[in-house]
Order: sequence, then C-alpha cells, then structure tokens
Amino acid sequence: MKFLYDLFPVILFFIVYKLFGIYEATAAAIAATIAQIAWAKITTGKVDNALIMSGVIIVVFGGATLWLQDESFIKWKPTILYWVFTVGLLGSQWLFKRNLIRGLMEKQITMPDPIWSRLNLAWAIFFLLLGFLNLYVAYNYSTDLWVDFKLFGTMGLMFVFVIGQTLLLNKHITEQDKK
Repeated sequence: MKFLYDLFPVILFFIVYKLFGIYEATAAAIAATIAQIAWAKITTGKVDNALIMSGVIIVVFGGATLWLQDESFIKWKPTILYWVFTVGLLGSQWLFKRNLIRGLMEKQITMPDPIWSRLNLAWAIFFLLLGFLNLYVAYNYSTDLWVDFKLFGTMGLMFVFVIGQTLLLNKHITEQDKK
C-alpha cells in the first residue's frame, strides 16, 4: 500500500496529463504532493525527509513550469530528485560515515560492512544514471513518451534493479535473516 501511496503524485500526473495536458498535470502533482505531506503530518505527526525533498522540488520546478509556461522545468524535476538522492547517499557515507541504505534495511537483514558500502554505492550510481536517462528521454523524445517513461520506464528500471540487488545480496544474507 505504501508503494501506491508513494507513487500517487506520479500516477495522478500521468492520468491528468493524458486527459488534460502538461500544465494541468503539473498542478495536480503539486497539489497531490502537498496533500501527501499534510496527510503524513496529520496522521503520523511527522513527514519523511524524502517526501519533504520531493515536495520542495515539485513546488519549485512545477511552479516554474506553471509560472513560465515552460514544460522543461517539470522534465528536470525527476532528475534533480534522483541527483539529490545520489548526493545524499554518497555524502552521508563519505562525509558523515553513515550509510543511509544500511539505516533503512539493517533491521531486516545483516550483512558485512563492505557489502553495505557497495549497496549504498550501487544505489547512488543507479540514481545518478536514472537522472541522466530522464534527461535523455525528456529532450530526445516527445512529451507523451517522456510522461510514459516517467511512470512505466522508471518503475520498470527500479523493479529490475531491486530484483538484481536482491539476487546479488542473497548470498550475503545470514540464515537468521531468512527466518
């Protein structure tokens, strides 16, 4: 259910784009993200940092899209978000000696430190490349195709990446983790 909740603004963007256009879809994505932030605050009393970051980026880039009537800003939004994730993953590990991926997953699985470092690096590289791929699609194909890619392409790539990571990490997961 959380997966659909997290994808709500993207799915809404896709639907509204197909029905009305890029500017209406951008406004819907901004509203949906603000609603998500408000809902999280009301129901749990706290808002996840990634959601806050996504909210700031969609308001800034989506707002620029609407204000300037230039769709290139909204096309940059996923790339900026992915690159913020990249910087966060690498910066936290290299500057603060804190592995964010480990922090998210260590309650579920136990692995040696070097494996956690490689996993963190793999995610950082994945987000970096996904950002470049988003720009490539945005500027070399139609907006229609970019919108399709934004939902289905990135979700598909994420799914394949997670499956690949799971297969690679499986040999490092202890028997206790499998219980």
